[in-house]
Amino acid sequence: MCCFHVYLVRPCLVFVCPEKVTTCDGNEASVHRLSCDVTVISVESTLYGRSDSETCSTGRPAEQLSNTECSLQGTLEILKSRYTCNGKRVCELNANVFQSSDPCPGTHKYLETTFTCLPAFHIIACEHSAAHLDCDVGQVITIHGGDYGRHDQTTCSYKRPASQLENVYCSRPTNNITESCNGQKSCTIYASNSVFGDPCVGTYKYLELAYTCECKCLKGAVSLC
Repeated sequence: MCCFHVYLVRPCLVFVCPEKVTTCDGNEASVHRLSCDVTVISVESTLYGRSDSETCSTGRPAEQLSNTECSLQGTLEILKSRYTCNGKRVCELNANVFQSSDPCPGTHKYLETTFTCLPAFHIIACEHSAAHLDCDVGQVITIHGGDYGRHDQTTCSYKRPASQLENVYCSRPTNNITESCNGQKSCTIYASNSVFGDPCVGTYKYLELAYTCECKCLKGAVSLC
């Protein structure tokens, strides 16, 4: 049975259901992939380690499955900040990225992430342009994640030389947007190095973010305003 959570967007009340992705250790090519169709990712929890003896247990001896209280600290922040999964429609990382910090040697581990697909507004603003965020009367902005950089060679590529598009591993979190826009009815953010710094010199960048409009009357409880 699905466990529902409530998020508020235009028009205020939408129900969404958490999804879970699990990737077992041991395969160098294994990719931990979070994806939403037309909505955006909001990571709720993540675990690298082991919390039960059944997950990723096929072919493994009992001694590799017995420690069910194994968890690497900080994995949630890594997904949110380093990989900036929140606010994206697709987020991928190698499942072995955490292996250098082994929370329980001898235990066969896995990476497990629970996330929701939020019906949020998805905004892209090319470098030197502006992103305009706006909510209806009685609603305020809540930023769900974003970054400034480049993740592919097609977004904001019109008339740009190939040399400015080749670095697709360029990213900088946009924490200052959350600080300046959250709780406002409208907000304008400029996609520029002067605002976010330059995460990759010589690359033409863009600002990508997601936000919802929440009812201003909410004070920790669900309401229809």
